[in-house]
Amino acid sequence: MSGRGKRWIGAALLMPAFPARAFAENGTQTLPHPAMMIPFVLLLLAIAVMPFINKHWWERYYPLVSVSLGVIVVGYYAGLGRFERLMDGGAEYVSFICLIGSLFVVAGGIHIRIRGRSTPASNVFLLAIGGVVSNILGTTGASIILIRPFLRVNRYRIRPYHVVFFIFVVSNMGGALTPIGDPPLFLGYLKGIPFFWVAEHLWAPWAVGIGIVLAAFYIVDRRSFRRLSREVRLEAEHSGEDGEASGIQNVFFLVLILIAVFITDPPLVREGLMILAAMGSYGTTRKEIHQKNNFNFVPVKEVAVLFLGIFATMIPALDWLEANAASLGMRQAGQFYWATGSLSAFLDNAPTYLSFLSTAIGLFVSEDTIRQVTHLVQTQGLHGGQLVGSVAPAIENTFGALVTYHPDLVAAGHASSDFIGAAYLLGNKMLFVEAISLASVFFGACTYIGNGPNFMVKSIAEQNGVPCPSFFGYIARYTLPVLLPTFAVIWLLFFHGQS
Repeated sequence: MSGRGKRWIGAALLMPAFPARAFAENGTQTLPHPAMMIPFVLLLLAIAVMPFINKHWWERYYPLVSVSLGVIVVGYYAGLGRFERLMDGGAEYVSFICLIGSLFVVAGGIHIRIRGRSTPASNVFLLAIGGVVSNILGTTGASIILIRPFLRVNRYRIRPYHVVFFIFVVSNMGGALTPIGDPPLFLGYLKGIPFFWVAEHLWAPWAVGIGIVLAAFYIVDRRSFRRLSREVRLEAEHSGEDGEASGIQNVFFLVLILIAVFITDPPLVREGLMILAAMGSYGTTRKEIHQKNNFNFVPVKEVAVLFLGIFATMIPALDWLEANAASLGMRQAGQFYWATGSLSAFLDNAPTYLSFLSTAIGLFVSEDTIRQVTHLVQTQGLHGGQLVGSVAPAIENTFGALVTYHPDLVAAGHASSDFIGAAYLLGNKMLFVEAISLASVFFGACTYIGNGPNFMVKSIAEQNGVPCPSFFGYIARYTLPVLLPTFAVIWLLFFHGQS
């Protein structure tokens, strides 16, 4: 995603609390009329409500609803002459769908049968392994590769909660330890957050969160297991699958996609490599492997169409927040944790992350700080990692973070303002980066639309005959009683009262 993606998704939910005059003029740009946030709200409500009211109508007409609401916003921005903003949003969507789509195709060509049994302890182990793997393959890659084996292992007693907890752990929370794991962390890496800093500083809250959710799953799964008849329990315990892996050549294409993620220049090379990897995978995968996986393009089509509308309709809300984020009055890491999380739950967590990272930098990093640190980088270089002369502690800490995490930039005598801003937070307000990073990944599990893989896993499960909760059922039965208390514990342990 481009730098213009640093905007907040859920401004529409907060709109009534702020005066309309905030939408007037922002420098040379005219901010959108508040009414332009209505298509975004309508689309969210349609996704949540229509499958419950009339599922068959929604399955037939959701493309029309999504595209029509998106066209309203696109037409409005075109009328304002803001074509560059539309191009930015379009580029973000193309990058998103190329990554999601290519991983879906490549992972769909890998057939895995796990040598395991459908016992509560085995399921906890599988989910834990999936959570770790999602840091290597990304939450999307791990979800698409592992969801079918997970469903097959539990075929004797599969229930909706199996799918939901898979989304919790593998599709979201597991990927909080590396920039490969989830898109928000990758965007942070591009903005100057070091690759291994995430794992070094987030492993403790990650372990607490994953541990609580897996414990909750074990309790639910154990209770369900005990309710089975003796015959079914014996079958689940003793009829495990033999291990099998086919389509292994697709690992090459998977690695190619992961490498492409780190290519940012020249434009479209990254997306082109992803498309080529998907084409190569589809062309070299035997038909029987796709048949074993029940592979088709329905899940990725649903994600592509719905998120096309989402990416279009969220533009006004994001623009509003970019102009008003600094006025929200947040000064504590815990406030950033809940604000970042609550918005990541309802829309793409990547721009949410960038929005709050940018807000934190804007709150604490002045132009004078940027100038002083730039001068130090240009004139002092490394000097053995020590500054010559005395400077304010915040400046010294910022320069020290640059020396520690980006010595190549200091040695070269040049660091961008983005990297200096990130270094300031790492050296002086590190807890804010931890709160924003963790919340943007974890809270994506709260709804089907919180992260791209969520919808895809739901669609694959339903195609395999597993009924999944409705949008509100997901929130009421699983998010509120399981995730919200978990996130509250993490807040109390790591972020409460911290500034």
